[in-house]
Amino acid sequence: MTAPVIGITSTLDRAQSGVWDTTAVFLHWHYGEAIITAGGVVSVLPPQPAFPDAVAAVLDGVSGLVVTGGGDLDAALYGQGEHPDNDTPHPLRDEWELALALAAVERDMPYLGICRGAQVLNVALGGTLIQHVPDLVGHKRHEGDGDTFGAIGVTTVPGTQIAQLHPAESVVPVYHHQAIDSPGAGLMVSARSEDGIVEAVELPGKAFCVGVQWHPEEDDRTELFEAFIAAAAAYGAR
Repeated sequence: MTAPVIGITSTLDRAQSGVWDTTAVFLHWHYGEAIITAGGVVSVLPPQPAFPDAVAAVLDGVSGLVVTGGGDLDAALYGQGEHPDNDTPHPLRDEWELALALAAVERDMPYLGICRGAQVLNVALGGTLIQHVPDLVGHKRHEGDGDTFGAIGVTTVPGTQIAQLHPAESVVPVYHHQAIDSPGAGLMVSARSEDGIVEAVELPGKAFCVGVQWHPEEDDRTELFEAFIAAAAAYGAR
């Protein structure tokens, strides 16, 4: 089987190296390691203007799309005002990832959204977000502690794709203060946390279109990435 090329989104951040103090492309490499371990090849996709020709050209060159974690989406994208605890919006990344996600869905290209990436899929399909989970659940265990991931118990929904790839009940690594509220068009909730927060969604009828609120790249389980890579290989073969 030819190893499929997987596009992984990244962010832009300030970086210092030697004489350089500049804007640089930034990606937590655990995402890349998980893709490579599962049999894929990584192509990093930094934020850039979301011209339709650019989006099409990028997706023409890959067989699957991973939209990674990161800062909060601009609340205006789903018709709300900003919560005071939200990150400063990054319009370039928002527009780029939303365009990539929507185009991937239209192509039936395998899509894996992780944390922010699950939220991107939801907003791209017209859904909304809970802007600050502690306001709803009364604790901050979803947010982790500083630079340490939190741990939350999740339960999968029987009959879903996630249920086939993940234990019915388990504890997963999390690091988020926002989450999916109203699911976007066609999206099915496929896992919830022990306190009722949506932790996974999927788009039935697609070969592989999944968003997880947790961080599988920080987990020992590999089934989710392996299934995604298998779907990407099949897409590339078509």
